[in-house]
Amino acid sequence: QVQLVESGGGLVQAGGSLRLSCAASGLTISNYAMGWFRQAPGKEREFVAALRWSGSRLYYADSVKGRFTISRDNANNTVNLQMNNLKPEDTAVYYCAAKLFAATTDQREYAYWGQGTQVTVSS
Repeated sequence: QVQLVESGGGLVQAGGSLRLSCAASGLTISNYAMGWFRQAPGKEREFVAALRWSGSRLYYADSVKGRFTISRDNANNTVNLQMNNLKPEDTAVYYCAAKLFAATTDQREYAYWGQGTQVTVSS
């Protein structure tokens, strides 16, 4: 049974940093493209960042480029999202997702999802 469990969310002031982690079980992340998505109140879920199964290509939403960094730790079967210079508009529930092989920004292509972790950025 595949499980993705996010952690690291919380309340932070604008300009601050948080590091989200996604611990995977039931799959080996080195065989999967991993993505982060977020959903703000009253809005649809949107793409944030993703990396290929090989880790050789990274993808970011324009709104987070230069501030967020996605990385994987194959030894611990974990994917991380380092978020710096956070803004109030980054407030959302952040979800980790997995799909085989190629990364994509299209959430419909991701087969496995975590339960989400709340990130709140105060102004």
